[in-house]
Amino acid sequence: MPRRVTAAVLLAVTGLLAGCGGGAPTAKAAPAGRSVYGGTLTYLEHQPPSCLYLPAAGFYPNGGLLNQLTDKLTWQNPETLAIEPWIATKWEINKDATEYTFHLRDGVTFSDGSPLDAAAVAANFDVYGKGSTELRLPPAEFVNNYERSEVVDARTVRFHFDKPSPGFLQGTSVIGAGLVSKRTIGLPYEEQCQLKNVVGSGPFTVANQIVDKQIDLKVRKDYNWAPPSSKHQGRAYLDEIKIIVTPEDNVRVGALTSGQADFVRYVQAYDEQTVKSAGFTLYAEPTRGVNNGLYLRPSNSILSDVRVRRALQKGTNIKEVVDTLFTPSYPVATSVLSHLAQGYTDLAKELVFDPDQANRLLDEAGWKRGADGVREKGGRKLELGVFVSLPQPLSKQTLELVAQQWARLGVKLEVRPGDAGTLAVDIKNAEKTAISHGMVGRADQDVIKSHFHSENRDVILSEDEKLDRLLEEQSALADAGERNAKVGEIQRYVIDQGYAIPLFEEPQVYGGAPTVHGVSFEAVGRPSFYSVWKS
Repeated sequence: MPRRVTAAVLLAVTGLLAGCGGGAPTAKAAPAGRSVYGGTLTYLEHQPPSCLYLPAAGFYPNGGLLNQLTDKLTWQNPETLAIEPWIATKWEINKDATEYTFHLRDGVTFSDGSPLDAAAVAANFDVYGKGSTELRLPPAEFVNNYERSEVVDARTVRFHFDKPSPGFLQGTSVIGAGLVSKRTIGLPYEEQCQLKNVVGSGPFTVANQIVDKQIDLKVRKDYNWAPPSSKHQGRAYLDEIKIIVTPEDNVRVGALTSGQADFVRYVQAYDEQTVKSAGFTLYAEPTRGVNNGLYLRPSNSILSDVRVRRALQKGTNIKEVVDTLFTPSYPVATSVLSHLAQGYTDLAKELVFDPDQANRLLDEAGWKRGADGVREKGGRKLELGVFVSLPQPLSKQTLELVAQQWARLGVKLEVRPGDAGTLAVDIKNAEKTAISHGMVGRADQDVIKSHFHSENRDVILSEDEKLDRLLEEQSALADAGERNAKVGEIQRYVIDQGYAIPLFEEPQVYGGAPTVHGVSFEAVGRPSFYSVWKS
């Protein structure tokens, strides 16, 4: 369903793009396949960045920014998912995964000139592991069972855990584990959220910011500490990156295909063919975590009955959602986790659309159809509410289609705007917001704990002590086989309890001009522009 870009909407973005020199090549022309230095990449982002305190910065619009500004201790190979050296040249882990020792490369500095040494790494992870009440800094969800750091010498740092923490090594590679200067990590939460205070060791630095509109990055010419497995070493090829917030889907794609931009994120499913037909490259990168889905809150008085939750699960036609709104870039979900996630278990048979069983379960639960077709019980209508999730692709359309499916069961789903003024308060109230719509990406078994545990994201506002216990057990199993088995047990438990209606495996979809080369992605789909060059 390609859409036309009107003159009016293109004019809306022309002002910013014109000031950037647009997507016209600015680097010296080079034969295909031969990289060159110089030039500006114009990158259009769907939403402005949110808080940039690293452990809280997993929001995808932050990825195209923070991956250029910060480095991590380790690098997760997106093809093999193996953890490889980066700032840490090597490491040792004791047998029960309660002690990790990292050896750091020499000569790395933050952009303020301060050294990236063992003391700086220890200061970062002491905050990421335990948070800071004084500075109002929450701990990171990717660190479990953290006890303390130990600076062995300037190039060696050791971390101690009070219980096994097998996910910690992978955790040192995620975007939230980006390393910042000791001055940055010592600031209060509100100040670490601000881009002007993010001082990293990455290949680019911030040159200019127009809040919520545009961020200009410039190359750091002394950068020389890329992951050793990178074919490209030394400074980045590009001189500059201009990140421009462009909320309208058709403006982003129109600017790309008309040559005003080089790279865009959040290409919607209905625009994929437009990008490909114009001879541009479509990148649909997997996120390898908890699937895009609806998450049902058992503390809601209607959803407290597992028969109602299972009825909604059985009465949701997942395939119809994907076939109607999406493309093959969005595989139908077959479990709570993506089939590419660590510890995935195929539960497709449990998610088969079965409206007859859905109706039987609602009948058994005592919900009878009223005169208007909506089921009732004790004088109360079977009505539930959900907010549109703005970061999720076509969230409004997805929820509206599910609402049509549920209406046939006699269930009314109220779809509320994602920018509603009441969202911040109501989203934490299961009685007002019975269902949440979302996903989370991370290429480690701990992603399922991040999503469901009552002390992490807690998307179902859980009061289920058994679920918390299972999640904590998997996060402390040092044996990979036993850990994967536990993650499988958790997926089945979540489905059996009707806590989740997985919909599809959400990718991060980008479009790139044919003049852009060398884009790479981390294991969960955020881009790196370090090796990008323009022909």
